[in-house]
Amino acid sequence: MTQSRPPLNAPHSTAQSAPGALPGTPLRSPADVLGTGVAFPIGVNPRGQLSMVSGERAVTQAILSLLMTARGQRVMRPEYGCRIHELVFAPGDATTLGLASYYVDEALRAWEPRIEVEQVQAQLDGQDTSRIVVDIRYRLKGNPEPRSLVFPFYRSL
Repeated sequence: MTQSRPPLNAPHSTAQSAPGALPGTPLRSPADVLGTGVAFPIGVNPRGQLSMVSGERAVTQAILSLLMTARGQRVMRPEYGCRIHELVFAPGDATTLGLASYYVDEALRAWEPRIEVEQVQAQLDGQDTSRIVVDIRYRLKGNPEPRSLVFPFYRSL
């Protein structure tokens, strides 16, 4: 008895395809595109495993982790991180705010490929002049919806 085979161009699964995708290509969720990683701060879930985050939360946590890491802090990847930490003892003037914006923008463009940076603006906190508030405007690649994140940076402890 001979089995019939599907034509060579027939899809291999019954899943729907994304618009513009090849036939038979399954739809991808945001978690598939944006990834999944260990939650920050590191914790344990109710099943006793490391807590994980995915999708937009994974991107947000990756941005915060990047900005909180000083360049040179990672032994095997010394270029990773943000140079904003060089401004810890800098005066609270326009030059420092410009450098803070530049350093954050530079780090995001170099190390976070899942986003398109639209604007980075640093300003002194009106209530605490030792704190620089960095307002980051970005979009997730492939998503037109704008996002924002505020990163507080303390110049001196």
